[in-house]
Amino acid sequence: MFPSVLIVDDEPSILQSLSGLLYDEGFEVITATNGYEALKIIDSESPDLVLLDIWMPGMDGIDTLKEIKKNNAFIQVIIISGHGTIETAVKATKLGAFDLIEKPLLIDKVIVAINNALNFRRLEEENRYLRKKTIEKHSISGDSPPTVALKKQIAIAAPTDAWIFITGENGTGKELVARTIHHLSPRADQPFVDVSCAAIPEELIESELFGHEKGSFTEATNKKRGKFELASNGTIFLDEVGDMSLKTQAKILRVLQEQKFQRVGGSRTLSVNARVIAASNKDIEKEIERGNFREDLYFRLNVIPVEVPSLKNRCEDIPLLVETFLDESVKQNHSKKKITKKALDILCAYSWPGNVRELKNLVERMAIMTENDIIDVSDIPAPYNSNIGEDLGLVESQLFVIDRLNDAKRNFEKAFVRKKLLQYDNDIAKTAKSIGVKQSYLYKKLKNKT
Repeated sequence: MFPSVLIVDDEPSILQSLSGLLYDEGFEVITATNGYEALKIIDSESPDLVLLDIWMPGMDGIDTLKEIKKNNAFIQVIIISGHGTIETAVKATKLGAFDLIEKPLLIDKVIVAINNALNFRRLEEENRYLRKKTIEKHSISGDSPPTVALKKQIAIAAPTDAWIFITGENGTGKELVARTIHHLSPRADQPFVDVSCAAIPEELIESELFGHEKGSFTEATNKKRGKFELASNGTIFLDEVGDMSLKTQAKILRVLQEQKFQRVGGSRTLSVNARVIAASNKDIEKEIERGNFREDLYFRLNVIPVEVPSLKNRCEDIPLLVETFLDESVKQNHSKKKITKKALDILCAYSWPGNVRELKNLVERMAIMTENDIIDVSDIPAPYNSNIGEDLGLVESQLFVIDRLNDAKRNFEKAFVRKKLLQYDNDIAKTAKSIGVKQSYLYKKLKNKT
């Protein structure tokens, strides 16, 4: 399809001559004699670009431009002016015009402006597509109640500029949550800089975070920009912040309070303009009680707390996660694998101490090591293929030999209770709450082993 151009001008001679020239250049051309007519055409025809005269009776070009951008932000608009001024050009640009061309119109200049505007529109569309794919890639998978609650938290917190403290066990996806927040924030087009606080030696942490000048210490052979400087206007993610030493915490706190820092060995003061997202797998409040973490730093970081649920508390998401990881294996190994329901039941019964990361590693392993296209119970290695799965399979196999309904109920209940106890690490209170019974009922079942 050829690009469509809407020409809006109250001079018939301009409409006629410009329409003919653009048609000869391969464009589809639509015309309007005033702003009201132009807005109606835009609603019905959705042109790729608008050439808009600024001086028209009734609704002038500036007012028309405002209305176009209000409802059709991605349509490119080039202003045509017979009395161009710097003030008009600045105003039109602030309102979203791509360019301004003065009359009398030179066709070569018009064509160049149109092509530039259309190229810019294509780049914008590509960026929106890539951003959408990036958000999808970093989205939190699952529809369980804990996951839905987490998504709501992210949706509320992301558009703000507030600092966020993410907690959760290892492997739950704290970095994934941080990246999702960044990609849904107004800073999405700016850098996302992650810092693994546990992986950087204490003697290098200051240089890593704040940078250094050449010659500031023996190994400083060149000037280096630090993580805070690299994250300017974007987001800095302080992962496993609970593993920082008290000395480093003090330096971080000072920078966060003053929003300023100096490179190691430097004298120039640099400003910090980065959103801070911190994360930890530790109970920071307990770490504060033990004297391992500064309370004032915690309060500075913990503006919006976000807790990422462990996989054992969102086991309803496991089938979707497994499907997602199997789909990813197609790209890597060029082989499509599927998993049986019995195998999925066994994975759902496991407690997953390593959380989503452990599940992903196992699925990748099975996708590679399973020779058949179907992953079944026998393909699940120990310790994941536990006796809980055997219990469930035994119950199913005995359905045809058990004569009495009460016996079938008792066998299923035994397997079900064992599965739930394993899911909640043998925590009686949590297990009883999750399955809707009293703790005394579970204690009686465990005592009788029935």
